[in-house]
Amino acid sequence: MSNEAAGKRRNFLKQAVKLGALAILPATTIFSSPLVTNTSKDGEGYTFLFQGDSITDGNRTRDKDWNHVMGHGYQYIIASKLWYEFPSKGFHFFNRGISGNKVPDLAARWQTDTINIQPNLLSILVGINDADALLRGHQHFTASQFEQDYRQLLQQTKQSLPNTQLVIGEPFILPVGRIKERWEEYSAEMIQRRAIAKKLSKEFNAIFIEFQTAFDKALSKAPADYWIWDGIHPMPAGHELMAREWLGLVSKKLNFIR
Repeated sequence: MSNEAAGKRRNFLKQAVKLGALAILPATTIFSSPLVTNTSKDGEGYTFLFQGDSITDGNRTRDKDWNHVMGHGYQYIIASKLWYEFPSKGFHFFNRGISGNKVPDLAARWQTDTINIQPNLLSILVGINDADALLRGHQHFTASQFEQDYRQLLQQTKQSLPNTQLVIGEPFILPVGRIKERWEEYSAEMIQRRAIAKKLSKEFNAIFIEFQTAFDKALSKAPADYWIWDGIHPMPAGHELMAREWLGLVSKKLNFIR
């Protein structure tokens, strides 16, 4: 075989491998851009993006390990259910939560981890780390600063992605572990941040998910540490509760996932 023929064969094989890989990929990708950005009114090709801190991160992988790409938590349960129920829709799911993140951390990576992905729906859960930082002595992280920074983040989002459906999750805690030890202080700070999240959801026409309310109601079924093991991070049952609450409210807006 001549060098020219061999070269053509190598190029052909490379293209075949690429096409084969695309054919077996699930309906999402872990890279920084979605496979498609246009959707029909029936939600075909719809892109969901979950943003936030460790509760959303869920120990997700940052590589091609599809076994853990969505992390382990409410966002995984949501993606799993919708992928299962609607295989013909070609949904795309992204998880860009990062453990320890506060609103300024989200802002620092917003262009790459949100704007560039161009989601049709953006779900944000943030607030506990901002409150925790204040109670650990970092005076910059006041509730008023939280509101200012969060509003700027949402304004940037609306300017760049005017048609994206926003979902804002209510930050939550339960009296377990170190949270219980300083319950009055944590509760006071989180009450303010929950009110801010609700206020911003109205201001930016976002779907508001009342996670704290759902957890409070769940206490009639089981004690706090059944739902949230350390006062901040949910147990498996807690993540299931969050997923059900999220799906119940979001499906009222998105008819194609009812």
